[in-house]
Amino acid sequence: MLPQPQASLKPNTYAYETVPLVKPTGFREYDARWLFGSEINLMGVQALGLGLGTLIHELGIRPEIVTGHDFRGYSSSIKQALTLGLMSAGITVHDIGLALSPMAYFAQFALDIPCVAMVTASHNDNGWTGVKMGVNRPMTFGPDEMSRLKEIVLAGAGVQRPGGAYRYVENFPEIYIKDLTDRPKLRHPIKAVVACGNGTAGAFAPGILEALGVEVVPLDTQLDHSFPKYNPNPEDMEMLHAMRDAVLESGADVGLGFDGDGDRCGVVDDTGEEIFADKVGVMLARDLSALYPGSTFVVDVKSTGLFVTDPVLIANGAKADYWKTGHSYMKRRVNESGALVGFEKSGHYFFNTPIGRGYDDGLVSAIAILDMLDRNPGKKLSHLKEALPKTWSSPTMSPHCPDEKKYGVVDAVVKHFEGMLLRGDKIDGQSIRDLVTVNGVRVTAEDGSWGLVRASSNKPELVVVVESPVSKERMYDMFKLVDGVLRTHPDVGAYNQSL
Repeated sequence: MLPQPQASLKPNTYAYETVPLVKPTGFREYDARWLFGSEINLMGVQALGLGLGTLIHELGIRPEIVTGHDFRGYSSSIKQALTLGLMSAGITVHDIGLALSPMAYFAQFALDIPCVAMVTASHNDNGWTGVKMGVNRPMTFGPDEMSRLKEIVLAGAGVQRPGGAYRYVENFPEIYIKDLTDRPKLRHPIKAVVACGNGTAGAFAPGILEALGVEVVPLDTQLDHSFPKYNPNPEDMEMLHAMRDAVLESGADVGLGFDGDGDRCGVVDDTGEEIFADKVGVMLARDLSALYPGSTFVVDVKSTGLFVTDPVLIANGAKADYWKTGHSYMKRRVNESGALVGFEKSGHYFFNTPIGRGYDDGLVSAIAILDMLDRNPGKKLSHLKEALPKTWSSPTMSPHCPDEKKYGVVDAVVKHFEGMLLRGDKIDGQSIRDLVTVNGVRVTAEDGSWGLVRASSNKPELVVVVESPVSKERMYDMFKLVDGVLRTHPDVGAYNQSL
């Protein structure tokens, strides 16, 4: 039996090598993230595996699980410690090796395995590790499962059982690649910059897209877990600017950028301009609602209001369902509602049947974008973007806020705007038209300009987004309003990027 995990241990000591270290804040709303070494050690990861295996038995799920790991210098070791814990809980582990997160989700279907535990820190900086977990394909854990897992692990309540086993699945990527490429090639020539930030997607994305007939211009596709240029994060302006430069230099039709574990795809158009993922979602919704009239699209609260107001979507009978931000929330909503696609501003897209299997896969997203271009010969991606009604939108901005403080800050911000609404206070002379509090607070003025504040589910940060359908100045006004409220809280620090 493992000792009960501790919240802090001093490295380079006897205790550090003999006691599990598991910082409680690593258990997030829908996955787990820690700084490896200072917040979790290998014994802590083993305790996590034992706890996850115990939860699988508690839920009455068949005790078999798919595991994989992303390309970081320590991810394989993390996965081995997790596997040891799972096996000690009586779980049969099916290891698909180095993988993308969607490859692990796909393996649940291809291998008929109910559970998944993908070792990845996604786009987080080097030093971070984490696990994305699920027991009911294609869904991953939400707050209820994560709370119970946290309870089991931190209490040292993992139960050892006989029957655990380990099976390595040889050449599994070939099965995944065949699933994505066993279809007709694109009918028209498309040249695409494929950017991977030296992350895991570099091993798979270029070959998959070339097999579909794309002329690939590779950008940082060599695997290098030191991430020598920038983190593989298609929301980060540094990566988007590198994609822009490559598109302009090569004359490509599109730039497609994949995050560290391959479940998101960022887009740069043929003019080198980045298109935020929610606007790409509107373009895809236009394209797909013409093929599937009356479709419902789930949209996260960070996303543009165009999903409701766009005249083309209205004419196609499309419906928008605004929901909580987070890949687990969105995935569950898409699958439970039967929506055609879920679009999240961070770039997680969830294509349901007949396009996908309901989980987020950056390559499925990239292929959908390429198919959209293929169905519009003679039109550039910039033309499709310019056909959208104009709005002015910010990137996703993330001021630092400690994990222990961020939810309290957001609660206070929600109460602030609820108080404004109750008193009839004005925003720059305008009434508050709408207040959405399903996930933080999204406050909308009469002219449709809005601002959002919520807590990040993955990092010690808040999330801020603003948009205006009126002008760039009104977008700045909404940012000043939101930021002014945040600056009354001393726990809120600097932004990762600002307007």
